Amino acid sequence: MSINNIRLEVMLTLEKSIDTFVDKFLIAPEKIWQPTDFLPNSQSENFIEEVKEIRELSKDLDNDFWTVLVGDTITEEALPTYESWLLDIDGISKPRNEEKDNGWAKWIRAWTGEENRHGDVLNKYLYLSGRVNMREVEITTQHLIADGMDIGTARDPYKNFVYTSFQELATYISHNNVAKIARKNGHKLLAKMSKIIAGDEMRHHLAYTEFVKQIFKYDPSEMMLAFQYMMKHKIVMPAMHLRHSGEEKGSLFDQFSIVAQRAGVYTGFDYVDIIKKLNAIWEIDKITGLTSEAEKARDYLMKLPDRMYRITERIVVPNTKYEFKWLNPIIL
Repeated sequence: MSINNIRLEVMLTLEKSIDTFVDKFLIAPEKIWQPTDFLPNSQSENFIEEVKEIRELSKDLDNDFWTVLVGDTITEEALPTYESWLLDIDGISKPRNEEKDNGWAKWIRAWTGEENRHGDVLNKYLYLSGRVNMREVEITTQHLIADGMDIGTARDPYKNFVYTSFQELATYISHNNVAKIARKNGHKLLAKMSKIIAGDEMRHHLAYTEFVKQIFKYDPSEMMLAFQYMMKHKIVMPAMHLRHSGEEKGSLFDQFSIVAQRAGVYTGFDYVDIIKKLNAIWEIDKITGLTSEAEKARDYLMKLPDRMYRITERIVVPNTKYEFKWLNPIIL
């Protein structure tokens, strides 16, 4: 049987448990939080006063913080790209002769529904803060969706689930650190909002790591090789094609990445730590029945965090001040 056919068989096997995965890792719309739970109620008599309070508190957070928050929001709002990409994966995509979605498509759509709330609440918050040029943010978001992304996984479910396992943990770290900074600056509402978004991301991370853990049981060597492939080629960030209005695709990502590191929201050390965590979660040091090629892949993965940590230690984050079209000046 070909490698692709084995992958399809594994996906079909896991699909039998999809309802269990949905019940365990996702929450029904009626029970989960919604954006309006964290935003001023426009039907309330106190609406204007609550908005004024947000605007006052927002003046105390610096430009690096707002740049990162805007970038996180834009990344969340590019959700149509992620859904269409995941629905095209082998084992998830719907065969042409079938009218109904399969179980995996049910998962992807339910996952997308949860993720959609993140961009929704952050976008509204940015709008109310008065610190952001929303038209520029909207143009960047439209570009990011239109530009698409190539994360180097093709339609391979194994590689894609490594990517989502990594990326969900990365977004957890980013939102959680935003929450810490907001809380430190007395912005309790934003801190609470970011913390609960981080909680969603952690739940989703646990789901995708569970999928990979199950794949390791059925096809350990190929799963190990897929994990190595993704780490060798590095995880491409969803925001890699960020740009301002009138600029070239991807021209803004390096600046945004530097600001995120400088703000302590997402750093090179976080990247390394995620690799170490994935090695531990999947217990790759204990997996048996590997081919000689997969054994070499395991050795590479076990040594990778320490090697990357030494490289990361030598990186100097510049203190350059960048001009982002997204930001409005503080009006005192």
